[in-house]
Amino acid sequence: MSKRDYYEILGVSKSSTPDEIKKAYRQMALKYHPDKNPGNKEAEEKFKEAAEAYDVLSNSEKKARYDKFGHNAPGGFGRSSEYNVEDIFSQFGDIFGGFGFGGFGGFGGGGGGRRSEPMRRGSDVRIRVKVDLKDIAAGVEKKLKIPVLGRCEACSGTGAKSPSSISVCPTCKGSGHITKMANTIFGAMQSTTVCPQCHGDGKKITELCTACHGEGTMKKEENITFRIPPGVREGMQLNISGKGNAARRGGINGDLLVLINEEQNDELVRDENDLIYSLYISIPQAVLGASVEVPTVSGKAKISIDPGTQSGKVLRLRGKGLPDINGYGTGDLLVYINLWTPQKLSREEESMMETFADSENFKPNPSKQDKNFFERLKSMFQ
Repeated sequence: MSKRDYYEILGVSKSSTPDEIKKAYRQMALKYHPDKNPGNKEAEEKFKEAAEAYDVLSNSEKKARYDKFGHNAPGGFGRSSEYNVEDIFSQFGDIFGGFGFGGFGGFGGGGGGRRSEPMRRGSDVRIRVKVDLKDIAAGVEKKLKIPVLGRCEACSGTGAKSPSSISVCPTCKGSGHITKMANTIFGAMQSTTVCPQCHGDGKKITELCTACHGEGTMKKEENITFRIPPGVREGMQLNISGKGNAARRGGINGDLLVLINEEQNDELVRDENDLIYSLYISIPQAVLGASVEVPTVSGKAKISIDPGTQSGKVLRLRGKGLPDINGYGTGDLLVYINLWTPQKLSREEESMMETFADSENFKPNPSKQDKNFFERLKSMFQ
């Protein structure tokens, strides 16, 4: 009877996600797989022990009881001694991705013991999708027509002209693989290879489907709708399960891999989750102050320019940036103030400027200027 902690067996913690628990079990199961360790009773027991732990931790109800009561939970749990290796593969065979090793204890040349039929998987389809800042800020639903390999409707993906055209492969007895034993200087060695007769299908087709010529798939255009979450960025890849190419002669579809291409905005520059806008103001606005509009992702926002504002000052608009992809808040909009210096003046304007040049208020104050410089630097990193 296994009394070891289930989390310890799989090498995971109580906070591990279902995917992390599944990945850990797969690694343990492959490591101690009986076909990989023929005749090793200790490996077989560890294989059963891992299956026992995964059976509990992958089930939310069982996991909750185990977390509260441990091995003494009401109703108890199955023990590794009660597990049969063939039943383990039958129950958790999808963990191995439909391929791996030969049948459990299935020694001999004809495919050996009972095993699950290999599960084929279609290839993935990769596309690029352009998004702008508005899409990134709120998320967006995309509806696209994508060329894929779909299941042949004429034969339902079997590749056969009719159900009567399909029979079990006589070479591998439907397993899709052949297991052989060979005597070497290191002892008896077992090897498993794809059946050369059916190429892993486990079936023999006497008459091929005339529509797909036995492939079970045909070129199609699928209308696919999916949502891009808020906060994505250039180069990110979204995985949409089951929307890729269909598998040859049955199986599961591949995935649709969506690569994000971020379109550049004419006014706003992205810096992580913050947005940056360069605002030019006139000399009168800088001297007297003003109320101006600046662009944001969702429209325009009014900001106040204080009298005496210096070029280089940074105004921060909290929460006007982009959301974090992991939900850790929203960035800010940073408005960089730039003073616009006119390049051409009328005679009257030149005269006015000459008058201002003689005013003490218009003369630079080096000490105050340096202080403002460091204050602006500090504000950029707050």
